[in-house]
Amino acid sequence: MKLRKISETVSFVGAVDWDRRLFDALVPLPHGTSYNAYYVEGSEKAALLDTVDPSMADTFFAYLAQRPRVDYIISHHAEQDHSGLIPETLRRFPNARVLTSAPGKNLLEAMLHLSPDSIQIVKDGDSLSLGGRTLRFVQTPWVHWPETFCTWYEEEKILFSCDFFASHLATSGLYASDDNRVLDAAKRYYAEIMMPYASIIRKNVEKVAALQPKLIAPSHGPLHDHPDEIVETWRRWTDPAPGREVIIAYVSMHGSTRSMVDRLCNGLSDRGVTFQRFDLTTADIGQLAMSLLDASTLVLATPLVLNSAHPVVLHAAALINALKPKLQRAVVIGSFGWNAKPLEQAPTWMPDLKLDWLPPLSCRGLPRAADNEAIDRLVGDIASKHTAATA
Repeated sequence: MKLRKISETVSFVGAVDWDRRLFDALVPLPHGTSYNAYYVEGSEKAALLDTVDPSMADTFFAYLAQRPRVDYIISHHAEQDHSGLIPETLRRFPNARVLTSAPGKNLLEAMLHLSPDSIQIVKDGDSLSLGGRTLRFVQTPWVHWPETFCTWYEEEKILFSCDFFASHLATSGLYASDDNRVLDAAKRYYAEIMMPYASIIRKNVEKVAALQPKLIAPSHGPLHDHPDEIVETWRRWTDPAPGREVIIAYVSMHGSTRSMVDRLCNGLSDRGVTFQRFDLTTADIGQLAMSLLDASTLVLATPLVLNSAHPVVLHAAALINALKPKLQRAVVIGSFGWNAKPLEQAPTWMPDLKLDWLPPLSCRGLPRAADNEAIDRLVGDIASKHTAATA
């Protein structure tokens, strides 16, 4: 397996995982992923930037066997898909030192049982000379864990960005310009993983943008050889201004709730309001997360079952609450048999979001004329708010 060179002093020593379809037992991976690790060599020393998921150890060590030495292991992130092979790498290169942030040291000791003596803390602005080659450390916490940071390769203006600007995408090529799917995969990655930390990340975007990198080398997915595009895209995603779309997420057991959703969608379409619709029993939750980046209104539609909203809707609400999107308002609609009271509890399903909750709308069984008129009024209310926001 031939070593993949990025420049005369930088090699890719990561692994592409074509077959993985789920991350963290939660995040869908429709196009696989990669675990990117890099090897930088100067005239005197060599640094390994991260390792890979332990499931891809054979690939990683086949690459590393082609390099003569490892003096430093830079651990940007303690999660195991980045750090999981550090113990074995230290066994093979016992004189290597692990460089990480202060929170990273605590996490590596706890999660991988690394000896404190093997770890050296690096701070924002610290630099490491490899002999004619300089790596400088840029602290970027909460992208997306407290310990995360980036490494700036001064001579070649490469930003090794960790999970910053990453994407879950398995590709045969190294560079983003080779694959037009990258921005969509990057949007999914940001929405599923980074969205809760948008306000902190926004500051970090400006911090690394000031470096004016020629190449951004993230820990997952292709390398950004036209970095301005992905930086500007992250600026837009982290902008606190809400989107302009309506998200309709629903479950229907016997057609009553679906009938309400159909009328709502038809009405919004007639008013020129852009919406996305998700049947939660079959929807890709990654697509749902992505849609939230462009939304200001959320409609949850659910039948009542077991004296509560449908469990699949409650699961979606819990996920949306955790992601903390830029939504402004929400409403719950649905059908019931004998008790509509549980719909009034909808604000408690997403307690961490500061939302303007519109009054719930319910019908008993299939919607009648009066119910349809209420849906039409809801359409008008949503449409007027969206029209006002775009005026």
